Amino acid sequence: MHLHHAEPQNLVGLLSLDDVDTLLTSSAIRTPSIRIAQDGSVLPESSYTRGATLAGKPLSGLVDARKALALFDGGATIVFQGLHRYWPPLTRLIAELELELGHPCQANAYLTPPGAQGFAVHSDSHDVFVFQTAGSKQWEVHTPDGVEDILLEPGLSMYLPTGTPHAARAQETVSLHVTLGINQLTWRGLVERSVKDVLAGVSDEHLPAGYLDDPGELADELGRRLETLAANIRHVDAAGAVEAEVRRFLTGRSPRLAGGLHDVLAVRDLDDTSLLRRRAGHPCVLLQRGDRVEVLLGDRSIDVPAWLRPALDEVRARPELRPADLADHLDPQSRLVLCRRLVREGLLEVVR
Repeated sequence: MHLHHAEPQNLVGLLSLDDVDTLLTSSAIRTPSIRIAQDGSVLPESSYTRGATLAGKPLSGLVDARKALALFDGGATIVFQGLHRYWPPLTRLIAELELELGHPCQANAYLTPPGAQGFAVHSDSHDVFVFQTAGSKQWEVHTPDGVEDILLEPGLSMYLPTGTPHAARAQETVSLHVTLGINQLTWRGLVERSVKDVLAGVSDEHLPAGYLDDPGELADELGRRLETLAANIRHVDAAGAVEAEVRRFLTGRSPRLAGGLHDVLAVRDLDDTSLLRRRAGHPCVLLQRGDRVEVLLGDRSIDVPAWLRPALDEVRARPELRPADLADHLDPQSRLVLCRRLVREGLLEVVR
């Protein structure tokens, strides 16, 4: 466990009581983006959802704000799940955190009425960062040295390693806290993905009949097959496996295109003087592929000629730039074509 003090406004602005009020009452939010818990138990969705129709088609799992608020008033905790997918301030934070850590991350929030506790003592299967954005919450954290009581208030954040038992209770006022979960990639996972093709080459034929009476013969054959497998594993290209892992991660993130509509409209009038900015949390990793370059952009990759690499290196090095800044690498038409594509692909945004 680790505690960190920061300026309260740096965290409070990420998700306020007004924000969760809007999400709950005015956004047509649906399950599983919401769940509700009370006294250690998760309540059935039927107790706070309703159905509706849209363009003549049925919608299910719509949160009934009246029912949800009644449960909250009765002591239930409302959990906002996967906020990184639909709440822009946390979308941006998670995007930057993922690039910093190299692990998939998520954001949830917990709205608890005064004096209430949503969950009993439990532990999570991933690392967690916790910060309070409204009210306060008393945390019971179990460590190897015993149980510690920690009062979280805005400005104080806490890190809990995987498997740390904990529980929390709101104090005299309503409590709102955010958890950032780090879904760690592991050495075992990397090794399994690296040798997957080698293992796929192992024969799937049946074991021979009669091995129960002569297990030694089976052991000898298994030993030969394991030696072959070990020899093949020794020839696995570690650098290539790591490059594949980087590519897998940096093409599998969720699209993050806030302001994309304005960019699509503005890119038509792009000229040499237009100010462009790298989108926060968007990678730009270049993989050489002979006379081509693969550009990893987070949710996808694009393939471009290798002669564009010096210009792309320039884009990578600058938080902001104008197409004219690429004049040392590209002629006027080529640099506008490249910048327009990078805007449309979501790596750059037009500064308005």
